[in-house]
Amino acid sequence: MLENIRLDRIVFLDIETVSNYKTYQKLPKKWKKLWDKKASFLINNDESPEDIYTKAAIYAEFGKVICISVGLYREINGKRQFRVKSFYGDNEKELLSQFGEMLTKYFESPNYLLCAHNGKEFDFPYLARRILVNQLPLPYLLDIAGRKPWEVQHLDTLQLWKFGDYKHYTSLDLLTALFGIESPKTDMDGSDVGRVYWEEGNLEKIVQYCEDDVIAIAQLLLAYKGVEGIKKSEIYRSKD
Repeated sequence: MLENIRLDRIVFLDIETVSNYKTYQKLPKKWKKLWDKKASFLINNDESPEDIYTKAAIYAEFGKVICISVGLYREINGKRQFRVKSFYGDNEKELLSQFGEMLTKYFESPNYLLCAHNGKEFDFPYLARRILVNQLPLPYLLDIAGRKPWEVQHLDTLQLWKFGDYKHYTSLDLLTALFGIESPKTDMDGSDVGRVYWEEGNLEKIVQYCEDDVIAIAQLLLAYKGVEGIKKSEIYRSKD
């Protein structure tokens, strides 16, 4: 299957999310009650809903998107390019609107595919849900309601690696290491995003981390296809 997919038809993406409120204590009364109910299914042993509030970021009902990084593979005059652009900020509605407008303008066709790591379980549904919460129109690539399974051909580098096995999760870091893909040196991982956002206010650091993940996802898919990896000189990060 992968050998028949054109790389220039793939929209690689990664998202970073945080809890809607900085701390459990800042939750409005109604939302504190709702989180307590949700947390009752998640807590272990002596944990409290407050103890696990950092997990709110992974649930679209209790979190928000702060960064979407997109990567596009191109060959121009025989030269390869991988272009990366990010939509980010404190205003979730604004960044989701900009992202949706891009998808609608350039990728409003079944010929294009989305690709993320664990995208089918996290990135794609999370984005769709938050777009609806913000009362924005769903772009074609995310509006999958009513489509038959074979009509939704988005790629997921985690699912591709599973080969039908649903028993375990394999991280992007582990797979890039396994395939000998160079990983940028960074002092943060996904569990640090909330702290870096709420305590450090360092959104630029999160954007860099998100973009690095998009590049890693593309490199991993190229490895799956048996295609030479992207060189640093072929990567262009948009600054606008």
